[in-house]
Amino acid sequence: MQDASMLQDEILHLKKKRNAIILAHNYQRPEVQDIADITGDSLELARAAAAMAGNVIVFCGVDFMAETAAILAPEKTVLLPAIDACCPMAGMVTADELRFARTRHPGAAVVCYVNTTADVKAESDICCTSANAVKVVNAVSEDEVIFVPDKNLGQYVARFTKKTVLPWEGFCLVHDRYTPDDVARAKQVHPGAVVLVHPECRPEVIDRADHVASTSGIVSHVKAAPGTEFIIGTEIGILHRLAKECPGKHCYPLSEKAVCVNMKKTTLAHVRDALVTLRPRITVPKETAVRARDAIERMLAL
Repeated sequence: MQDASMLQDEILHLKKKRNAIILAHNYQRPEVQDIADITGDSLELARAAAAMAGNVIVFCGVDFMAETAAILAPEKTVLLPAIDACCPMAGMVTADELRFARTRHPGAAVVCYVNTTADVKAESDICCTSANAVKVVNAVSEDEVIFVPDKNLGQYVARFTKKTVLPWEGFCLVHDRYTPDDVARAKQVHPGAVVLVHPECRPEVIDRADHVASTSGIVSHVKAAPGTEFIIGTEIGILHRLAKECPGKHCYPLSEKAVCVNMKKTTLAHVRDALVTLRPRITVPKETAVRARDAIERMLAL
């Protein structure tokens, strides 16, 4: 295996040559986060894809994220270094299923989590992320909302709105595995620590947390909070960012098993090879992209 630092140097050289930007989700491997121009959550990365200059976007994440970048920046070459890096939750709702749901609730707005395919976004009224889901649901004019695909995030949003939220039955394989017992064990080991969890967690886990936030919201909270010990209830990749950006703070995983195998598929070698070959490239059919872009841009305009 090539030395990681050599690969990183090669990537930085190729990035300059290709006039590329590298976007990495908070759950990526530490060494991949370290060569990114921006590391963030889905909302931060969507905004970066739309706004940042460059001819090429290397998206170190999973398939729906690269699709979103291709929708927002159709003039750019969007690369997904690990082509098999998928989001199982995004596959838990299809465009056909969503169209049928609309016939059952014709007066409802459809709010789709960004963790969905381009086809599903194209059938939705507006997108959201975990960071802005409550704001988005409260912003739509309809009193009834079909929320796809994450039932846990939908149930969390329902706590903060007078609207009727109809959650889909999808879930995140990582966050849905947390249990109240995990929280109890972590508090026993770190009795003075603040518990921060992601809104994709089950309601009974959220009830036992001190704060609920998106991944970047967790980072912001740890930075600003006066305490020094935190239990982090999201995928363990975020611990690398927390260690870098929050010196002097001690962050512990709610569970060592909170690993998204798809987020970990991207390696430095994958990033290097993508910049060399400009493959694998992610594209979205124009008709789908236009409709999906409307839903994404309604979110970004809030």
